[in-house]
Amino acid sequence: MSEPKGELAIRVLAMPGDANPNGDIFGGWVLGQMDIAGGMAAKQRAKGRVATVAVDAMTFELPVFVGDLLSCYAEVVRVGRTSMAVWVEAWAQRQDGARVKVTDGKFTYVAIDENRRPRPVPAA
Repeated sequence: MSEPKGELAIRVLAMPGDANPNGDIFGGWVLGQMDIAGGMAAKQRAKGRVATVAVDAMTFELPVFVGDLLSCYAEVVRVGRTSMAVWVEAWAQRQDGARVKVTDGKFTYVAIDENRRPRPVPAA
């Protein structure tokens, strides 16, 4: 089994209210959790507020089911003048204990000031 890349940023239980009529968790819910995880990593690196500006290609490899524990791992992979790219992986721990990667993607965030205008990302 491969291991997640990045640091654990968020862990949440998939609940019945997050499911479609077939009992699978909505992809949008998973995407939202990944954005929260990536945003936390970007905010820490930017030392302040950030905004999501893009999500690059994502493929949902496996479904997430009600009762799965979804863990999102995030790693800042590029820092520009005002923007950052964050690689996010989503892993599901099934009720039988099996752990599988369900999707991954690159999220782009821009550091913003109190007026919601882009600001430089501080040096590391």
